[in-house]
Amino acid sequence: MDQRPVGVFDSGVGGLTAVRELRKLLPSENIIYFGDSSRVPYGGRSAEILLKYARQDVHFLRSFDIKAILVACGTVSTTCLPVLRQENDLPILGVVEPACRRAAAVTKKRRVGLIATAASVRSGAYERCIAAIDPAVEVIAKACPLFVPLVENGRYKLGDVVIETVAREYLEPLRQTGIDTLILGCTHYPLLTEVIGRVMGSGVTLINAGAEAARALQETLQSGDMLAAEQVGDATLYASDQPSDFGVMASRFLQEELKKPVLPVDIDRY
Repeated sequence: MDQRPVGVFDSGVGGLTAVRELRKLLPSENIIYFGDSSRVPYGGRSAEILLKYARQDVHFLRSFDIKAILVACGTVSTTCLPVLRQENDLPILGVVEPACRRAAAVTKKRRVGLIATAASVRSGAYERCIAAIDPAVEVIAKACPLFVPLVENGRYKLGDVVIETVAREYLEPLRQTGIDTLILGCTHYPLLTEVIGRVMGSGVTLINAGAEAARALQETLQSGDMLAAEQVGDATLYASDQPSDFGVMASRFLQEELKKPVLPVDIDRY
């Protein structure tokens, strides 16, 4: 048994969709979450800046003597994960490999779509990962840069003409390629599941990258005998800017009321 907390970080609130899944799968675990709200979004940043930010995020989380880190940011997962793993002596999981494994397993047509930030698409990480799992699977990627700001402004529900218009613009060309599986490669996107599902149709399986990563973390903790003793776990949230506003959005992403306020952190100290 290992009572140390699990660390999770993202550029903003999107990673809380992965935290929601973690709390279902591992209710006994304590979770420390950091959302880098002062520097969101990460999606358009250079690789050098992303690595700088990711190192600071990890340094902050490690100040809590955590036992593992889930990088709940698709952009960091696709650009920085190998370096972070090399520099740290604890399990660090991203959202790419678990989602790719699931997509390769469920696709029947061997044609998988990917939607993600521009940086994630540019990295080619999903294509490389799926090619290593099954070279016969074709990946068709589409950057969807407007999805994150729209979701963070509450524009993610069916019937919202703005998000539905943007979703059709992004997704209709993907639908026409004949994919039967679509990876939601950003942890904001699960809030758009209904909107995306309506455009793509029932014949396309949606893969929630954050949920797949949460399952991978569960397997890692189990195999390493690092699960916490049976208890009621807790989630403590930190943000680098406007923690009260962050808390309002956090409730939406977790789909529950917060039991305590989001705490501020000066990430530049790390």
